Amino acid sequence: MKLTITREQLQEGLVAVAASVPAKTTLPILSNILFEATKDGIRLSGTDLDISVSTTVSASVDQEGAITLPARKLVEIVRELPNAAIRLTASGEQRVTIECGRSKFRLLGLPREEFPAFPSVKFEGGWRTSSKDLQKLIAHVAFAASTEESRPILNGVLWELRPERMRMVATNGHRLARMDVPTPPAGSSATADLIVPPKALEQIRRLFKADEEVEIARSENHLGFRTSSTQIFTRLIEGPYPNYEQVIPRENDKSATADKGAFSAALRRMSIVASDQTHRIRMAFANGSCKLSVQTPDLGEAQEEITVSYEGDPLEIGFNASYLLEILKFIPTDEVRMTFKAPERAATCEPVGWNDPSSYLTLVMPLRLVD
Repeated sequence: MKLTITREQLQEGLVAVAASVPAKTTLPILSNILFEATKDGIRLSGTDLDISVSTTVSASVDQEGAITLPARKLVEIVRELPNAAIRLTASGEQRVTIECGRSKFRLLGLPREEFPAFPSVKFEGGWRTSSKDLQKLIAHVAFAASTEESRPILNGVLWELRPERMRMVATNGHRLARMDVPTPPAGSSATADLIVPPKALEQIRRLFKADEEVEIARSENHLGFRTSSTQIFTRLIEGPYPNYEQVIPRENDKSATADKGAFSAALRRMSIVASDQTHRIRMAFANGSCKLSVQTPDLGEAQEEITVSYEGDPLEIGFNASYLLEILKFIPTDEVRMTFKAPERAATCEPVGWNDPSSYLTLVMPLRLVD
């Protein structure tokens, strides 16, 4: 294998695949990136056996070939090289020389035969969507997935593919986010309910440009995404996703509309004094105002009042301030509307005045005000 590549192109390819390389592994080959030099350029691939990423970058290839090289050291070397052409030459099956300017490195690799094969996914007859729509769904929903291992199914994001729409839903049992994006009329007629790891969705958000079209296909337990230059494969989470429709309230008869910036700032100030365990904040809605208060026995107390547009009987309700702040961060408008039924019932949080064909709903469960 002999090739010449710009430092910028090589760094771009390495950054794309390095995130899929595990930091610690008992299989040495998984610490390596697979290099495949072909007439089309150089394809770089990395995997942790759950998520696999490969991308092609331009290079001047004199001699085709393939080898795997240690990912972490290679990324560090290329980061420190001068901004000049890099020459890679493989001698034998396990040694590569890297030359750039007056710098010269020899790295020991492992044969390509040891590198795991990527999942077999057939893209013909799959789905197509714009990367922009996919990224919008991921950015507004994936944050709500659980990070606890007690219920593995909630560690994933439910992705419903329908002829007329795509929907993503995520929840950790205390908060929930749901977004619908309409699909183009010429989209696939196939339907599917997939549970995707957030780590894989983060790779999609990171690697696919907004103006690209993404092809999507599944095998029995894997999902594949590809654009003209990059492919991502992920293992699906298996099992039935909880019936989230049951927890979305239909009868909330009280609503408050507030400026998102003012609301978030007040929550941040109150949360300084809130309990480190519960992050509980009391909110009292009545007569065009919301009074926020916190009492923490071993620390002290705090109060603040913000102006809101409130409709309904007076209400006192408690929330985890961290959950509310996280939800507000992803609300795409300057104003937010919350709806309530009772102090022990779920509240919703939605954008106000969002001129977008997508629909977005978040939900947060209240906390008891008395222990």
